[in-house]
Amino acid sequence: MEYRQLGGSGFKVPALTLGTGTFGGGTEFFKEWGASDVAEASRLIDICLEHGLTMFDSADIYSNGLAEEILGQAIKGRRDQVLISTKGTFRFGEGPNNVGSSRWHLIRSVEGSLKRLGTDYIDLFQLHGFDAMTPVEEVVGTLDDLVRAGKIRYLGVSNFSGWHLMKSLAHADKFGLTKYVANQTYYSLVGREYEWELMPLGVDQKVGAVVWSPLGWGRLTGKIRRSQPKPESGRLSQKLSREMGPQVEDEYLFKVVDALDEVAAETGKTVPQVALNWLLQRPTVSSLIIGARNEEQLRQNLGAVGWNLTTGQVAKLDAASDKPKIYPYWHQAGFEERNPFPTK
Repeated sequence: MEYRQLGGSGFKVPALTLGTGTFGGGTEFFKEWGASDVAEASRLIDICLEHGLTMFDSADIYSNGLAEEILGQAIKGRRDQVLISTKGTFRFGEGPNNVGSSRWHLIRSVEGSLKRLGTDYIDLFQLHGFDAMTPVEEVVGTLDDLVRAGKIRYLGVSNFSGWHLMKSLAHADKFGLTKYVANQTYYSLVGREYEWELMPLGVDQKVGAVVWSPLGWGRLTGKIRRSQPKPESGRLSQKLSREMGPQVEDEYLFKVVDALDEVAAETGKTVPQVALNWLLQRPTVSSLIIGARNEEQLRQNLGAVGWNLTTGQVAKLDAASDKPKIYPYWHQAGFEERNPFPTK
């Protein structure tokens, strides 16, 4: 397993991270993802550790805390062998303060996660979303306090706009507070908007991408192809998951999958392995969060590392997945002489 620097920090993370959204199945939404119990989760973690995958990502809202509880039980006795990444900010309980990134809720969120995970520190804690109701000063100051208290090692964000992240980084820099080094972001061959603003920001500010849903919300598993019936199982077969995930036009998806099929045939790899490997060659990417309902899916995803696509194969996938940029990015692309995009 390749290990990469997490942004501008001295912390190294594996190129692949196992997501725990499939642990528990404690709500209707997460039941559509998976429902691994402690025994199955332990087996998946065994396989990960055998392959050098040591980071496991969760969130307080995953199955209302059940995913964190199962992860905590599955790593019991081997905490020193693993890295834990989790998230907070979204609503977790009733009441006006059980949501957001206020000092009240962040401290409560971190302490709750620590208890469920059965640990006294979190390696990487990320804000799950931007809270526009809480001053940035309060958010960044609270997280810095939690780092200084030893409850968190490194900080990140998720689902932020560029200005959300930059404003937070500027405040931390001005007052010498702990800065975000990770951006848990949606990025895939059928969702490349990350490249337009967040990637250039990540390059400039040394913020590493920890990519969620790198297979485009289940669209790049190799089960969806032109002129074939859509699969009856999986995330996209479930109405709730389909509606809440990123939307992708069918013709665009088929164009990308056609290119993936060509490259898969050239390399002898599977479609998801090619899609993941493409991401691993993109600027700023520190780790990809892979999901697995079972051992077979996990082993297939682990095959995305240890090899690289050729320059020509990357170019073929780039061309198939390219989409017209919205303003101001299409205008900025015309000033490549002094304002180059990181992927050029």
